[in-house]
Amino acid sequence: MTALLNCVSVEHNPSKKDIDKAVIWLHGLGASGHDFEPVVPQLGLSQNLAIRFLFPHAPQIPVTINGGMVMPAWYDILEMSLKRKVDVLQIQKSTMQINDLINREIERGVKAEHIVIAGFSQGGAIAYQVALTHPQKLAGLLTLSTYLAIDDSEHYTQANQNLSIKIDHGTQDPVVPVILGEQASTALKQKGYNVEFTTYPMAHQVCLPQITAIGQWLNRVLS
Repeated sequence: MTALLNCVSVEHNPSKKDIDKAVIWLHGLGASGHDFEPVVPQLGLSQNLAIRFLFPHAPQIPVTINGGMVMPAWYDILEMSLKRKVDVLQIQKSTMQINDLINREIERGVKAEHIVIAGFSQGGAIAYQVALTHPQKLAGLLTLSTYLAIDDSEHYTQANQNLSIKIDHGTQDPVVPVILGEQASTALKQKGYNVEFTTYPMAHQVCLPQITAIGQWLNRVLS
């Protein structure tokens, strides 16, 4: 295992019992682990759940579409077309780094089946890769305003064939067009996955009704 990614850690634990659930939530391009930290108190989580939220910081790498500028990124963005080329090697590297965080949670006493993988935009592309290829059964997959970056279905694991998947997207998203969210939903449904696809009248962002719905979903998959 390489050095673990630095993370912002937030605990929801009103019952003050041992943490036995975890959510690993990945930010988008150029952001940081602090990006979704303020969302936790707005989720309306059950008072009976003891959850550790981990918001990892992406590594600093050059990003081609931004003139090679170094910034927090899970992988290089080579072009902005709908059929964009993708940085497969860096996606795989970031996937391994998130798997290391999963393994640390397991070492801390959180069962794999009580871990949700979540991600926004570029982080959502990594979340897909992590959850669908993970060898152990996970609790759920939450992807926001994102897309399936690579067709790696030959490596999707049977352990997560029945994974609860929630896909959200803004209908006015100018960065990641909603058609990419629709394509991901359709592709996974065709492979037999349990997908809940929801759109909101918003751009490349999250909104309060969506956050409320995410909280309800987390209460269900982590109960």
